[in-house]
Parts: sequence; C-alpha cells; structure tokens
Amino acid sequence: MSAVSKAMYKPLSLATSVLGGILAGAVFQQVWKRIGDDKNAPEPKDLSRSSKEVLIAAALQGAIFAVVRAAVDRAGAKGYQALAHEDPR
Repeated sequence: MSAVSKAMYKPLSLATSVLGGILAGAVFQQVWKRIGDDKNAPEPKDLSRSSKEVLIAAALQGAIFAVVRAAVDRAGAKGYQALAHEDPR
C-alpha cells in the first residue's frame, strides 16, 4: 500500500471503527432488553446483580462488539478496495 493510500485509508478506517462501536452498543442494548431481567445491562460494580448475570452480559457484549467490528472493518476494506483498486492491508 502506498503512502498516499495509507493516508486516505486511515481516516476512513477510524470513522468506520467509531460507527461500528456505536452500532455494536445499540445492538447489545437491544439484545439485552430481550434476554435480561432488567432493561439495562448490569454494571460490574453493581453488587445488587449476580456475578453470573454480570459475566454473561460482559461475554455477550464482547462477542457482539467483536462480530460487529469484524463486519464493519471487512465492509470498509472491501469498499476501499472497490474505490481505490488496492488492497488496504
């Protein structure tokens, strides 16, 4: 990848990462509303919630963030390749 291509891809990658994080947070909130006892996911320091619930929420949130991030990064790379005709690696 040339220096010019890197300079063009970096802001695109950063923007898609931020949007992906926002999207992942929204997806997690919707999933948790459907499976959790409470509308809001438990905070790790909230001692009124069980450890099991906190750890399940954290694992689910991590999995959702990882999948959304991979999907967004992949879509961004494919989009860049389609526009620039160059592999963004």
